[in-house]
Amino acid sequence: MLPQIEAFLEVAKRQNLSRAADALFVSQPTVTVRLQTLEAELQERLFVRTRRGMRLTEAGEAFLPYAERAVQALADGRERLGELRRGSAGKLVLGAPATVSAYALPLILARFTAEHPSVRLVLKSGTSEEILELVLQDHVQVGLMLRQAGALPGGIMELDNIEAAKKMVERGLGISLVPRSAVTAELAAGALHLVDLADGAPGHREIVAVRRRDAGPPSGAVAAFMRLLTEVRAQLELGAAGGAGPRG
Repeated sequence: MLPQIEAFLEVAKRQNLSRAADALFVSQPTVTVRLQTLEAELQERLFVRTRRGMRLTEAGEAFLPYAERAVQALADGRERLGELRRGSAGKLVLGAPATVSAYALPLILARFTAEHPSVRLVLKSGTSEEILELVLQDHVQVGLMLRQAGALPGGIMELDNIEAAKKMVERGLGISLVPRSAVTAELAAGALHLVDLADGAPGHREIVAVRRRDAGPPSGAVAAFMRLLTEVRAQLELGAAGGAGPRG
């Protein structure tokens, strides 16, 4: 019905079939057919012919603002889709473990929101296994998690919370392998200190972004976020130069 409404608006604006046809780049008979089709659909006569041209009937006057809003709504919808394609609007749902959320994502999301202020961000937390399941269930668009290095150290205690691990170490309950970025304040305050690792290669944890295989090529906000991850990839690698131990 859009061509009919556009024809209606042009004739209402110019009050002349010929000038309306020129504005729409169609023939005058085409405009006439579109108006007749619209009147048949609405079951109302929208124009009357006068010596001065085409004049809106009472029904045409009543329909005019709705036709204008319809065309404007379509234009707004097209603009919205363009924003989604450009990644400047929409919604981005991310999943990440607490470690990534606390120590890696703030820098990334600060830059992303600065570049895409209209995108609504949603962040879901969980273990790496839970984040992977959220990706597979299509509950998040992108999952960020720590790729296994191929070896798991033995220990007397396993914790899934870095803050809890730091508190345990501060109480003298052993040492912990944590990202250096997670203990910056404690090192500065003297609550913890670094322990050099002997006879071992420096450890590291690699953060990877995962999406469903059948999700198709990333677009919109997802594509913008993936591009940003590529640009700041080096900052996502949480290096661990040594273990953290209690001060003393």
